Amino acid sequence: MRVIAGEKKGFKLKAPKGMNTRPTEDRIKESLFNIIRSIKNEAVVLDLFAGSGGIGIEFLSRGAVKSYFVDNSYESIQCIKDNLLHTGLFDKAEIIKKNAFNALKEFNNKRIKFNYIFADPPYGKGLALDILKAIDSMDILKEDGLLIIEHEKNIMLEDESIFRLIRKDHREYGFKSLSFYTIRQV
Repeated sequence: MRVIAGEKKGFKLKAPKGMNTRPTEDRIKESLFNIIRSIKNEAVVLDLFAGSGGIGIEFLSRGAVKSYFVDNSYESIQCIKDNLLHTGLFDKAEIIKKNAFNALKEFNNKRIKFNYIFADPPYGKGLALDILKAIDSMDILKEDGLLIIEHEKNIMLEDESIFRLIRKDHREYGFKSLSFYTIRQV
């Protein structure tokens, strides 16, 4: 696992040891950033269920000004810290050890908004749709922001209770998928 492009291109990243994390593979990460193309100026990012922090670090390497990393695992938090220190990006990060849903509520209460939110919840627990619904109900994605959810291929993230967000793109990679959402324009 490595940083693919930008200021920290080529830096190797480690994954939490002994964990059941699924770091986003380099080929999926590369595809994700090809879809995004260029990072918005002054971009603020949320890496939710951050694991190793690889996605947030990639955003920082490509020009984002700040990335929030949220995970509830001590091992993941330590790994994120180590990777940020190794890449020299620690000063552009905020690391939060908290349940993802509680963190989202806190961001909403503090009126923190993101240009990009990347969520990679554990598979097999129905969390991808729950995260989509939670973010849809909150005001944490900027008007021109992008929500990306990595999820199991066989899970369709569609629900009639989703009002604000609309799926703009969907890509499949083996047994994984990326779904891209923006705020519905009225």
